[in-house]
Formats: sequence, structure tokens, C-alpha cells
Amino acid sequence: MAVADQKQPPAYIVTSADHALRAAVMLQLEGGLTVSEVADRLGVARSTAHRLLQTLVYRDFAMQDEQRVYHPGPVLQLATHSQSGTSRLRAIALPHLERLVDLVGESANLTIRTGDTARFIASVECRQALRVGSREGMVFPAHRTTAGLVLLAELGPAELDELYDEARYAERPGERPDLPSLRGRLGRVRRSGFALNNGLSERGVVAVGVAVRDAGGTAVAGLSVSLPSVRYDRDQLPALVATLHRCAGAIEAGRGG
Repeated sequence: MAVADQKQPPAYIVTSADHALRAAVMLQLEGGLTVSEVADRLGVARSTAHRLLQTLVYRDFAMQDEQRVYHPGPVLQLATHSQSGTSRLRAIALPHLERLVDLVGESANLTIRTGDTARFIASVECRQALRVGSREGMVFPAHRTTAGLVLLAELGPAELDELYDEARYAERPGERPDLPSLRGRLGRVRRSGFALNNGLSERGVVAVGVAVRDAGGTAVAGLSVSLPSVRYDRDQLPALVATLHRCAGAIEAGRGG
């Protein structure tokens, strides 16, 4: 499969750079973190987290207030203006994602859609040695992610046609999905009330997702569980979907619908 179709970690990942980028994403999504919080989330020593954050400050990706809390710096100021709704949704959902991981023993994610892309705004890893890692802050083509399919299934035919209009992909035709195939997949999502993704985003990964809705019934995010395909059991799918719906309902209740 082409590199553009999926995201795989590089063969020789630079750990310090990866940690710094993840810390920047945390600040972008959440707006304020302490050294201890960053250290816990990255699984590094406080001294390491402090050096990472100070580097981000030096490069204007972060700034520190008088209470020693780090916030988005000038480079990430645009994110500060747009964080309110996403940040509140993430804060409400995170405890429920943690409980979901405890229940199913697999990694869980919360994702929003922006146009034809899906962005992971919260990710909680399970504790198993073989697991799907954090996708927090990552962006994928919406039609290749579980939550993206859930959210695209909310669109009407005209909206879908406009989103994937051929003219919009004139300079990147290889990224445009096959619309008849996509319509069929989205129809199955609408009928079943969940999306099943087997290797669309990444080889060897299965994900199942449902919608999180607002008080008016509009889907605002997708909630999903991701697991290595070697642990996927089709017979457990109904129970997993039911658990996801209960978790989505708890998130909806927490945000007032």
C-alpha cells in the first residue's frame, strides 16, 4: 500500500524529537500543563520533561506562567483561539476513555473531523505489551479512519459529493476515495450504528467506533477502540460495540447532551 495511504512509524524514530512533538500537541490541545503532567503522559523523568518544555519555550512553541504551568507559545497561538470546544470535549471525554481502556483492555481514541481529515484529539493506550500506540494529535484522511467513517456517515449525498468533489483533488488525485465504494461503506455504518476498520489506516490494526453526539443529535466526535488484528475476535464485536455506545452516552451526558 502506498505511503500516503497509511502512517507507519519510521524505522529509526528520534525519541527526543517524538517526545517534544507530542508535548507540543498536548499544549495545543489542552492549553496548560505542568512538568509532572507532561512527564506522566510521556512516561519520562521529570527532568527530561522539564528539558523538553524549556526547549519548546526557547523555540516559542510554549511559554511558562508564574505558577510554572506551560501554555501554547506564539507558534501555537492560533490553536489557543480554537481550543475551547475541542479542549472541553477532550477534558470531559478523557476519564471515560481511561475507564473504557480498563474495561476492554485495548487502546481508545476520540477523534473529530475537519473537512476530509480526521484528527485524534485524545488517545489512551492500554497496558498490554502488544498494543496500538497513542495517536493523539495525528491527522489521517477521514475515509481511512474508524471515527472518520462514523462522522462521514452523518453527511447527506450532496454534502459528501461536495466534500470529495474531483476539482478539490486536482493536484492530488491519488488521495480521492472511490465514491461508490465509500458510499457503500458509509451506508453500512449508518445501518449498523458503528464502523469497523480492518487495516484501512494501518496494517495489522483493527478499530471499532461509534458517534458521540450533542444535545441535538449531531455527531461531534467519534469514539473508537483500536487493537492488534491478532487479538480481534469477531464474536466479541457486539459486546464491544455495546460498551462503546455506553461510553459515548456517558461522554454525552457529561457535556450536557
